[in-house]
Amino acid sequence: MSHRVIQSGDSRSFPEAHSLIEGASASGDVLVLTGAGAGRAFAQLADTSAFVAILIELGSECLGVHTGESRGEEGSNVLGFARFRLGEAPPSDLVEIVHQPNTAPAALAAARALFEAHGLNTAVCGDFPGRIVDRLVRPYYNAALNRLDAKLATADDMDLTLKLGLGYPEGPIALLERTGLGAHHDLTLALYEALGDRAYAPARRAQVAKARELKGRA
Repeated sequence: MSHRVIQSGDSRSFPEAHSLIEGASASGDVLVLTGAGAGRAFAQLADTSAFVAILIELGSECLGVHTGESRGEEGSNVLGFARFRLGEAPPSDLVEIVHQPNTAPAALAAARALFEAHGLNTAVCGDFPGRIVDRLVRPYYNAALNRLDAKLATADDMDLTLKLGLGYPEGPIALLERTGLGAHHDLTLALYEALGDRAYAPARRAQVAKARELKGRA
């Protein structure tokens, strides 16, 4: 199945060359909209029925922001997607595909087939802020930062304990420092504002990192 790509600004999912982007054609059965302006590009489409599936790259927002919602019965040939990425680290090979209650099965099948044909793994989730991975891991990262403030243990000891005790390849403090505490702040703040759950409120150390980041730009 052929696909077309419209790139609108910087893409977090595909910041560098990738076979999915390079292998696009001038026309196709699947339309992939990438970049920060993907939602605006979707709004400018004259005919959405011309494609088996239209895939909109998402940030932390819901797909319904772009498609609209109605009585919990929304859904069409339009889906959202994002490659999971921790802060400024390179994107992973996991693509979270967002569907709605009445998403066309053929559209979902086409989306999965396209991503998997280009070496990516897919997971399907409902239309919720932050999707699957961030909803699960961000409270864990916040908790680790808060326990560091509470002097439960040193950063090195917490990282070592979680690596040895749970088999994690990297401890949470080291991971957040490597991928950007400021980026963690931005995402958790967006989730906290969307969900109202204190578990997503940016931890103090993330707030400080963001403030220093902004000060450096002034």
